[in-house]
Amino acid sequence: MRKKSFLLFSFFFVLVFPCIGQEPPHYFVMLTDTQFGMYESNKGFSRETANYEFAVAAVNRLKPAFVIVLGDLVNKEGNADQIREFLRISKKIDPAIPLHYVAGNHDVGAEPTPELLAAYRQNIGPDYYSFRSGPVYGIILNSSLIMDSDKAEAEYEKQNSWLKRELETAKESGAPQIVVFLHHPLFLKDPGEPAQYSNLPLERRKIMLELFHRYNVRYVFAGHIHQNSVAKDGELEMVGTGPVGMFFGEDGSGMRLAAATAAGVQHRYYNFGKMPDRLALK
Repeated sequence: MRKKSFLLFSFFFVLVFPCIGQEPPHYFVMLTDTQFGMYESNKGFSRETANYEFAVAAVNRLKPAFVIVLGDLVNKEGNADQIREFLRISKKIDPAIPLHYVAGNHDVGAEPTPELLAAYRQNIGPDYYSFRSGPVYGIILNSSLIMDSDKAEAEYEKQNSWLKRELETAKESGAPQIVVFLHHPLFLKDPGEPAQYSNLPLERRKIMLELFHRYNVRYVFAGHIHQNSVAKDGELEMVGTGPVGMFFGEDGSGMRLAAATAAGVQHRYYNFGKMPDRLALK
Protein backbone atom coordinates (compact mmCIF):
# COMPACT_ATOMS: atom_id res chain seq x y z
CA MET A 1 0.00 0.00 0.00
CA ARG A 2 2.87 2.35 0.86
CA LYS A 3 4.54 1.64 -2.49
CA LYS A 4 1.28 2.32 -4.36
CA SER A 5 0.82 5.62 -2.52
CA PHE A 6 4.36 6.65 -3.33
CA LEU A 7 3.84 5.91 -7.04
CA LEU A 8 0.59 7.90 -7.08
CA PHE A 9 2.30 10.85 -5.37
CA SER A 10 5.21 10.70 -7.84
CA PHE A 11 2.81 10.71 -10.79
CA PHE A 12 0.90 13.68 -9.33
CA PHE A 13 4.14 15.60 -8.71
CA VAL A 14 5.37 15.12 -12.29
CA LEU A 15 1.95 15.98 -13.74
CA VAL A 16 1.28 19.11 -11.71
CA PHE A 17 4.80 20.46 -11.28
CA PRO A 18 6.56 19.70 -14.58
CA CYS A 19 8.52 22.97 -14.64
CA ILE A 20 10.06 22.86 -11.16
CA GLY A 21 13.82 23.24 -11.55
CA GLN A 22 13.51 24.58 -15.08
CA GLU A 23 14.35 28.17 -15.97
CA PRO A 24 11.18 30.16 -16.80
CA PRO A 25 11.18 31.84 -20.24
CA HIS A 26 12.49 35.41 -20.46
CA TYR A 27 9.97 37.21 -22.65
CA PHE A 28 10.62 40.23 -24.83
CA VAL A 29 8.68 42.11 -27.52
CA MET A 30 9.93 43.28 -30.91
CA LEU A 31 8.24 46.14 -32.75
CA THR A 32 9.44 47.60 -36.02
CA ASP A 33 8.72 50.12 -38.74
CA THR A 34 6.42 52.40 -36.80
CA GLN A 35 7.47 54.74 -39.64
CA PHE A 36 5.45 57.82 -38.76
CA GLY A 37 4.38 59.54 -41.98
CA MET A 38 4.45 56.59 -44.37
CA TYR A 39 0.70 56.15 -44.84
CA GLU A 40 0.20 59.80 -45.82
CA SER A 41 3.52 60.43 -47.58
CA ASN A 42 4.76 62.69 -44.76
CA LYS A 43 1.62 64.85 -44.74
CA GLY A 44 0.38 63.33 -41.47
CA PHE A 45 0.67 60.27 -39.25
CA SER A 46 -2.75 59.59 -37.68
CA ARG A 47 -2.75 55.90 -38.63
CA GLU A 48 0.78 55.38 -37.32
CA THR A 49 -0.26 57.08 -34.07
CA ALA A 50 -3.23 54.71 -33.67
CA ASN A 51 -1.14 51.60 -34.42
CA TYR A 52 1.75 52.53 -32.15
CA GLU A 53 -0.51 53.47 -29.27
CA PHE A 54 -2.22 50.09 -29.61
CA ALA A 55 1.18 48.36 -29.57
CA VAL A 56 2.29 50.33 -26.50
CA ALA A 57 -0.92 49.42 -24.68
CA ALA A 58 -0.25 45.74 -25.48
CA VAL A 59 3.33 46.02 -24.19
CA ASN A 60 2.13 47.59 -20.93
CA ARG A 61 -0.46 44.85 -20.51
CA LEU A 62 1.94 41.99 -21.21
CA LYS A 63 4.87 43.44 -19.21
CA PRO A 64 7.80 41.78 -21.02
CA ALA A 65 11.37 41.94 -19.75
CA PHE A 66 12.18 44.48 -22.47
CA VAL A 67 10.89 45.88 -25.75
CA ILE A 68 12.89 46.81 -28.83
CA VAL A 69 11.90 48.83 -31.91
CA LEU A 70 13.82 47.50 -34.92
CA GLY A 71 14.21 50.69 -36.90
CA ASP A 72 12.40 53.08 -39.21
CA LEU A 73 10.90 54.88 -36.27
CA VAL A 74 9.88 57.67 -38.67
CA ASN A 75 9.43 57.95 -42.43
CA LYS A 76 11.60 61.02 -43.05
CA GLU A 77 14.96 61.28 -41.34
CA GLY A 78 15.18 64.40 -39.20
CA ASN A 79 11.46 65.25 -39.45
CA ALA A 80 10.83 66.98 -36.12
CA ASP A 81 7.07 66.38 -36.02
CA GLN A 82 7.40 62.67 -36.75
CA ILE A 83 10.18 62.23 -34.20
CA ARG A 84 8.23 64.18 -31.58
CA GLU A 85 5.12 62.02 -32.04
CA PHE A 86 7.10 58.79 -31.95
CA LEU A 87 8.83 59.80 -28.71
CA ARG A 88 5.58 61.07 -27.16
CA ILE A 89 3.97 57.67 -27.51
CA SER A 90 7.16 55.80 -26.59
CA LYS A 91 7.13 57.60 -23.23
CA LYS A 92 3.82 55.87 -22.46
CA ILE A 93 5.63 52.56 -22.12
CA ASP A 94 5.86 51.56 -18.47
CA PRO A 95 9.25 52.90 -17.28
CA ALA A 96 9.83 49.56 -15.55
CA ILE A 97 10.11 47.98 -19.04
CA PRO A 98 13.47 48.77 -20.69
CA LEU A 99 13.04 50.20 -24.19
CA HIS A 100 15.68 49.89 -26.92
CA TYR A 101 15.82 51.54 -30.35
CA VAL A 102 17.45 50.41 -33.60
CA ALA A 103 18.33 52.91 -36.32
CA GLY A 104 16.71 52.30 -39.71
CA ASN A 105 17.41 53.75 -43.14
CA HIS A 106 14.51 56.20 -42.71
CA ASP A 107 16.07 57.36 -39.42
CA VAL A 108 19.68 57.92 -40.51
CA GLY A 109 19.30 57.96 -44.29
CA ALA A 110 19.80 55.33 -46.98
CA GLU A 111 23.26 56.90 -47.36
CA PRO A 112 24.18 57.87 -43.79
CA THR A 113 26.32 60.93 -43.28
CA PRO A 114 28.09 62.12 -40.12
CA GLU A 115 25.47 64.87 -39.86
CA LEU A 116 22.51 62.47 -40.08
CA LEU A 117 24.13 60.15 -37.54
CA ALA A 118 24.79 63.04 -35.17
CA ALA A 119 21.15 64.16 -35.44
CA TYR A 120 19.87 60.64 -34.69
CA ARG A 121 22.16 60.31 -31.70
CA GLN A 122 20.95 63.64 -30.35
CA ASN A 123 17.23 62.98 -30.94
CA ILE A 124 17.01 59.25 -30.19
CA GLY A 125 20.24 57.89 -28.75
CA PRO A 126 23.19 55.68 -29.76
CA ASP A 127 22.86 53.82 -33.05
CA TYR A 128 24.87 50.78 -31.93
CA TYR A 129 25.32 49.43 -28.41
CA SER A 130 24.73 46.35 -26.26
CA PHE A 131 22.59 45.38 -23.27
CA ARG A 132 22.01 42.37 -21.03
CA SER A 133 18.59 41.04 -20.03
CA GLY A 134 18.35 37.61 -18.41
CA PRO A 135 19.85 35.00 -20.77
CA VAL A 136 20.00 37.53 -23.63
CA TYR A 137 23.12 39.51 -24.47
CA GLY A 138 21.67 41.92 -27.01
CA ILE A 139 23.85 43.59 -29.65
CA ILE A 140 22.24 46.44 -31.59
CA LEU A 141 23.78 47.44 -34.93
CA ASN A 142 23.29 50.28 -37.38
CA SER A 143 22.73 48.25 -40.55
CA SER A 144 22.43 51.37 -42.71
CA LEU A 145 26.19 51.81 -42.24
CA ILE A 146 26.67 48.24 -43.47
CA MET A 147 24.31 48.80 -46.41
CA ASP A 148 26.02 51.96 -47.68
CA SER A 149 28.94 53.68 -45.95
CA ASP A 150 30.24 55.76 -48.86
CA LYS A 151 29.58 59.00 -46.99
CA ALA A 152 30.50 57.68 -43.53
CA GLU A 153 33.28 55.13 -44.03
CA ALA A 154 34.99 56.01 -40.74
CA GLU A 155 31.73 55.35 -38.86
CA TYR A 156 31.36 51.97 -40.57
CA GLU A 157 34.89 50.96 -39.61
CA LYS A 158 34.33 52.19 -36.07
CA GLN A 159 31.20 50.07 -35.71
CA ASN A 160 33.01 47.01 -37.11
CA SER A 161 35.83 47.35 -34.60
CA TRP A 162 33.33 47.81 -31.79
CA LEU A 163 31.35 44.74 -32.91
CA LYS A 164 34.40 42.47 -32.80
CA ARG A 165 35.24 43.63 -29.28
CA GLU A 166 31.62 43.36 -28.18
CA LEU A 167 31.23 39.80 -29.45
CA GLU A 168 34.31 38.84 -27.44
CA THR A 169 32.84 40.55 -24.36
CA ALA A 170 29.54 38.77 -24.91
CA LYS A 171 31.31 35.41 -25.15
CA GLU A 172 33.29 36.06 -21.97
CA SER A 173 30.09 37.05 -20.15
CA GLY A 174 28.79 33.50 -20.39
CA ALA A 175 25.39 34.72 -21.65
CA PRO A 176 23.46 31.73 -23.03
CA GLN A 177 22.07 33.69 -25.99
CA ILE A 178 23.97 36.34 -27.95
CA VAL A 179 21.23 37.96 -30.02
CA VAL A 180 21.80 40.56 -32.76
CA PHE A 181 19.20 43.22 -33.55
CA LEU A 182 19.43 45.42 -36.65
CA HIS A 183 17.13 46.95 -39.26
CA HIS A 184 18.07 45.31 -42.57
CA PRO A 185 17.94 41.49 -42.75
CA LEU A 186 21.26 39.89 -43.63
CA PHE A 187 19.39 37.72 -46.14
CA LEU A 188 15.79 36.73 -46.86
CA LYS A 189 15.95 33.11 -48.00
CA ASP A 190 19.54 32.06 -48.56
CA PRO A 191 22.83 33.42 -47.14
CA GLY A 192 24.33 33.49 -50.63
CA GLU A 193 21.44 35.25 -52.39
CA PRO A 194 22.16 38.34 -54.51
CA ALA A 195 22.08 41.74 -52.85
CA GLN A 196 18.95 43.86 -53.21
CA TYR A 197 17.09 46.63 -51.40
CA SER A 198 15.79 44.22 -48.75
CA ASN A 199 19.07 42.56 -47.71
CA LEU A 200 22.68 43.51 -47.04
CA PRO A 201 25.50 43.55 -49.64
CA LEU A 202 26.90 40.07 -50.17
CA GLU A 203 30.55 40.72 -49.27
CA ARG A 204 29.69 42.59 -46.10
CA ARG A 205 27.05 39.97 -45.29
CA LYS A 206 29.74 37.26 -45.47
CA ILE A 207 31.89 39.20 -43.01
CA MET A 208 28.97 39.49 -40.57
CA LEU A 209 27.97 35.83 -40.89
CA GLU A 210 31.52 34.65 -40.33
CA LEU A 211 31.73 36.71 -37.15
CA PHE A 212 28.33 35.55 -35.90
CA HIS A 213 29.13 31.88 -36.47
CA ARG A 214 32.48 32.27 -34.74
CA TYR A 215 30.79 33.62 -31.63
CA ASN A 216 27.80 31.27 -31.71
CA VAL A 217 25.18 33.90 -32.53
CA ARG A 218 22.08 31.85 -33.30
CA TYR A 219 19.45 34.56 -33.70
CA VAL A 220 19.40 37.77 -35.72
CA PHE A 221 16.21 39.87 -35.73
CA ALA A 222 15.44 42.61 -38.27
CA GLY A 223 12.64 44.77 -39.65
CA HIS A 224 12.70 46.75 -42.91
CA ILE A 225 10.71 44.37 -45.15
CA HIS A 226 7.24 45.17 -43.70
CA GLN A 227 6.38 41.47 -43.59
CA ASN A 228 7.63 38.30 -41.94
CA SER A 229 10.41 35.97 -43.02
CA VAL A 230 12.48 33.24 -41.39
CA ALA A 231 15.59 31.72 -43.00
CA LYS A 232 18.64 29.86 -41.75
CA ASP A 233 22.38 29.65 -42.29
CA GLY A 234 23.36 26.52 -40.42
CA GLU A 235 22.45 27.13 -36.78
CA LEU A 236 21.87 30.85 -37.31
CA GLU A 237 18.26 31.95 -37.73
CA MET A 238 17.58 35.17 -39.64
CA VAL A 239 14.16 36.58 -38.73
CA GLY A 240 12.40 39.47 -40.43
CA THR A 241 9.49 40.96 -38.47
CA GLY A 242 6.31 42.57 -39.76
CA PRO A 243 5.61 46.23 -39.01
CA VAL A 244 3.63 48.23 -36.50
CA GLY A 245 2.90 50.60 -39.38
CA MET A 246 2.06 49.88 -43.02
CA PHE A 247 2.32 46.19 -43.88
CA PHE A 248 3.11 44.38 -47.13
CA GLY A 249 1.70 40.90 -47.58
CA GLU A 250 -0.97 39.04 -45.62
CA ASP A 251 0.10 39.04 -41.95
CA GLY A 252 -1.05 42.57 -41.13
CA SER A 253 0.42 45.11 -38.72
CA GLY A 254 1.54 43.69 -35.39
CA MET A 255 4.49 42.68 -33.23
CA ARG A 256 6.70 39.70 -32.44
CA LEU A 257 6.81 38.08 -29.00
CA ALA A 258 9.88 36.05 -28.05
CA ALA A 259 10.73 33.72 -25.17
CA ALA A 260 14.42 33.20 -24.39
CA THR A 261 15.94 30.45 -22.27
CA ALA A 262 19.41 28.95 -22.05
CA ALA A 263 18.30 26.43 -24.68
CA GLY A 264 17.22 28.95 -27.32
CA VAL A 265 14.80 31.66 -28.40
CA GLN A 266 11.28 30.87 -29.53
CA HIS A 267 9.22 33.59 -31.16
CA ARG A 268 5.94 34.28 -32.92
CA TYR A 269 4.42 37.19 -34.81
CA TYR A 270 0.95 38.40 -33.78
CA ASN A 271 -1.10 40.81 -35.85
CA PHE A 272 -3.09 43.37 -33.90
CA GLY A 273 -6.32 41.40 -34.36
CA LYS A 274 -4.88 38.30 -32.68
CA MET A 275 -2.83 39.61 -29.80
CA PRO A 276 -2.00 37.22 -26.93
CA ASP A 277 -3.74 37.82 -23.63
CA ARG A 278 -0.63 36.93 -21.61
CA LEU A 279 3.08 36.29 -21.92
CA ALA A 280 2.91 32.96 -23.71
CA LEU A 281 3.55 31.77 -27.24
CA LYS A 282 0.46 30.01 -28.58
